[in-house]
Order: sequence, then C-alpha cells, then structure tokens
Amino acid sequence: MMHARGRALTASIRGLAALAATALWTCSGFAAELTARDVSVILFKAAPGSRPALNGKNLQGLDLAGLNFKSADLSKSDLFGSDLSGADLSQTNLSGANLDRVTLIGARLDGANLDHASLMRPSTTTTLTPNPGEAISFKSASLKGTKFFGVFAGSNFAGADLTDSVCAPINKTGFIEYIWRTDFSGANLSGAQLTRADMTQSRFSFAVLKDAAMHDTVLREADLSGAVLAGADLSGADLTGADLSGADVTGANLDGAKLHDAKGLETLKGLALARNFEKTVR
Repeated sequence: MMHARGRALTASIRGLAALAATALWTCSGFAAELTARDVSVILFKAAPGSRPALNGKNLQGLDLAGLNFKSADLSKSDLFGSDLSGADLSQTNLSGANLDRVTLIGARLDGANLDHASLMRPSTTTTLTPNPGEAISFKSASLKGTKFFGVFAGSNFAGADLTDSVCAPINKTGFIEYIWRTDFSGANLSGAQLTRADMTQSRFSFAVLKDAAMHDTVLREADLSGAVLAGADLSGADLTGADLSGADVTGANLDGAKLHDAKGLETLKGLALARNFEKTVR
C-alpha cells in the first residue's frame, strides 16, 4: 500500500511539475499561437499551387516532424525549439525566421529562402557521429545574410547562396571557439556562393567545394571571394576550381586541401599566417 501511495505521489509531483513548466512557458509569452494540429490542418487544406500562410506566427516548441509544408510562407515566423525532423520545407519562405534550437534531423530545405534567418544550435543528429541518413539538404537554398551556428556535417549545400552569411563563434575567448565551431565536415558545398561569408573557425575538413555532378545536374564552382576563413579547418577540403579571391585564411589549416585550378590564390589574405599551405595539393 505504501509503495502504491509513493508511486501515486511521485506521479502527482511529476504532473504538477509539467503543468508548472507549461504555465511558466505560457506566462512568459512564449506559448505558440497555433497547435501542431492547427498547422497540419492548414497544410492539408491548402489548395494545389497555393502557398499556405504561416508567416509571422509563433510556432515555438511544436512537434512538426515529417510534415510537408507545401512551399508555405513562414517568413518572420518563430519556430524556436520546434521539431522539424524529416519535414519537407523545400521552396518554403523562411526569410527572417527564428529557427534557433530547432530539430532538423533529415529535413529538406531545397530551394528554401532563409535569407536573414537565425539558425543557431539546431539539433542535426541523433548520435555523436553524424549519420548520412540524417543529413539535412539545403540544395540551392538561399541563406544570404543568415546567422547560423552548429553541426552541419554531411549536409548538402550544393548550389546554395550563403553570401554575407555568418557562422562565426559567438564568443571570442580564443579557446571555446576551437571546440564549439560550426561543422561542415564532409558537407557538399559544390557550386555554393560564399561571397563575403564569415566562416571564422568553421570546420570544413573533407568538405566538397568543387564543381560536381549531382543527379545529372552540373553545378557551378564554389565562390569564396572575400570570405573570412580565419582559423578555419580546411584540411583535406576539395576546393578544386573554387574562387578564393581576397579570402582571409589567417590561421587556417590547409593541410591536404586540394587547390587544383583554384582562382585568386595570389590575392589570399593572411597566407603567411596560414598553417600547412606547403602541404596543399595544387
């Protein structure tokens, strides 16, 4: 009997804690204005060829996993902490949206507009080692001026436009940035536009930044002109044919980086302070 009462009391405490957390979330003004079911109904009822309107909505913390957003307008929406794993967000308008702390495991954002969105510390994998089956696709997406930070290892950014984007560390301690850095290891950035992008301390080891064929589609060479690659790890990265005109490689690790036909090498900034330039493949 005592054990049964103890279990009941524990369950009650957990229930009250959950209610308190919900109340705190609501009172803080963070509660979503739509439920996950509301969003599902809006998307389901959307007429073919239409663009479901979810712009400017507070959608924080919702379980939206696996949904097909049908090119919805989500501009300036607040999706903080929402679960978008396995969701199809292709061709959606997420410009100016808050995507901080979202779960994006296996999500598709091909051709999406994420200009000036915030994508800080998303959950992108279920394990410590990135799984190719969980990789995110940003193929041909627009991320101009986007601010993001996190692990994007193995993701597909082929043909994406990251002009003026920022994924540099938030803090400037000189140590934590080396551990917590935006990770593009093994990512496909072939044909991506990285003009003036701030990729300080980012990890690009074994990323692909060259012209390549993807499903019979030939993509353009990567453009890193004016990009800030200070302290970046470019070891083993394939930059064949990439435009590096005016890029800043101060302190970058270039060990084994492939620079066949790369453009603008003579204009690189901070080359004297780059590491292992003599070990590049040219």
